[in-house]
Amino acid sequence: MSARLPVPIADEASASQAVKAQLRLREMILAGELPGGARIAELTLVERLGVSRTPIRSALMRLEQEGLLESLPNGGYAVRTFSERDVSDAIELRGTMEGLSARLAAERGVATVVLAEARACLDGIDTLLRQPALDDEAFTRYVALNQRFHILLSEMAGSPVLARELERVVNLPFASPSGFVVVQANSPQARDMLIVAQDQHRQVLDAIERREGARAEAIMREHSRIAQRNLREAVQAQNLDVMPGVRLIRNR
Repeated sequence: MSARLPVPIADEASASQAVKAQLRLREMILAGELPGGARIAELTLVERLGVSRTPIRSALMRLEQEGLLESLPNGGYAVRTFSERDVSDAIELRGTMEGLSARLAAERGVATVVLAEARACLDGIDTLLRQPALDDEAFTRYVALNQRFHILLSEMAGSPVLARELERVVNLPFASPSGFVVVQANSPQARDMLIVAQDQHRQVLDAIERREGARAEAIMREHSRIAQRNLREAVQAQNLDVMPGVRLIRNR
């Protein structure tokens, strides 16, 4: 077997710059700094982000794969806009795939150590929800724990194929488990909705441990309905100070 050649340092640096550019560009799009429909000028981004064209081009390609950008017929990219149905379908797809993942986890069984880590995530969320209201720090912690719990759920199925496809779905605009959680954090019913979501987390973990596949799948599909409700509230409220990315969602 031939030895694996080391990755040149220059290539590593370029890859790192591409990732940083991708994260910054995504941030700019969702913050409304690059409005929906706007054509992306590479040279402007080179100056604005302080990196060369190569990592910029790589970042733009990745954001097209994520669905935030669309390629133009004459070359280049533009910021995509989405119908409310587009976003709803993406959330529905996530719920379907997470339901499948939960069912397979229940049917195949899950390692004790993974179940323990999932329970630890939920214990952390329970601690946060004991507070009468979530401040910014607590809310950030909630998002991190919620994201970690959903990642563990995708791993429990023991299917690299399903985990990979679920990761692709979660990266679709607004389809992540925490994509619209910010709406919950700023509504009068905020804590109540988070408590409902947390109860569903507990119920699906219980179903997986009891090897109740159909129940686990149904709970996760129902769980995505909370995101659907948050989508409707975000579009109707148009609270752009909280979620400037909502600007990318069209009414039709």
